[in-house]
Amino acid sequence: QVQLVESGGGLVQAGGSLRLSCAASGIIFRLNYMGWYRQAPGKQRELVATSTSGGTSGGSTNYADSVKGRFTISRDNAKNTVYLQMNSLKPEDTGVYYCNTRGVLNENYWGQGTQVTVSS
Repeated sequence: QVQLVESGGGLVQAGGSLRLSCAASGIIFRLNYMGWYRQAPGKQRELVATSTSGGTSGGSTNYADSVKGRFTISRDNAKNTVYLQMNSLKPEDTGVYYCNTRGVLNENYWGQGTQVTVSS
């Protein structure tokens, strides 16, 4: 079955950086769309970044306006892993970050989430 396991969250000061990782199994990773979402306390889950097959070196990427220029999504097809490099972090980036992909029937799969806390 499809499994997504995130790691790399933590506590960081404003202006700092973190890199999140999501290891995927049960899918043909190199062909799959991968995405990062986040959910702040009391708010709905929102899209952060997406990557179609190929990532930054061949596929396409898309970012929420709030993270453009600061976050970069990339993927290592050999490791079945997608990354989210987060720079110039702001307190409003705080939340639980989830990895997302879709199955053959376009059903959603989610990881367990990793907490990112940015202190001011």
